[in-house]
Amino acid sequence: MTSIKNSNIDELDLEILKILSIDSRKNKSTIAEDLKRSPNTIIKHINDLEKDGIIKNYGVQIDYEKLGYEIMAIIEVTISKGKMFEVEEKIAENPNVFGVYDITGTYDALILARFKSREELSKMIKEIHKSPNVERTNTHFVLNIIKEASSFVDLIDKEGKKK
Repeated sequence: MTSIKNSNIDELDLEILKILSIDSRKNKSTIAEDLKRSPNTIIKHINDLEKDGIIKNYGVQIDYEKLGYEIMAIIEVTISKGKMFEVEEKIAENPNVFGVYDITGTYDALILARFKSREELSKMIKEIHKSPNVERTNTHFVLNIIKEASSFVDLIDKEGKKK
């Protein structure tokens, strides 16, 4: 058995997660056929995974550049002590932002955002600086995306090879 933090996860759950991570549109009957299990068993496992918050959402990968969001920025933010969550929650409200992380090191937060223009990015940075709790920012432009998604299948396969 693969080492998983949540002890309620079994090998069947992992196989279901592998399948759904490759194609979240795959229906439960097909998953049952693929895994040689009854549809009711698969439905129960998927419902449990959803209830436990392991499956958070179902979605698609979108090529944002093809939709005009050609600028991706990584913004490091230093925030006054005690106001980190307030500032981060306010930044997270911006629809251009797709990631807000507490980090260690020189900066307190890391923001990932996409924009159609430099002007949109500039406007957001200026908004961030309006907060009296923001001490400074450092913005990076992403020049090329080498890898953007992670693979649950590869992670689980890697753990299996450790044994």
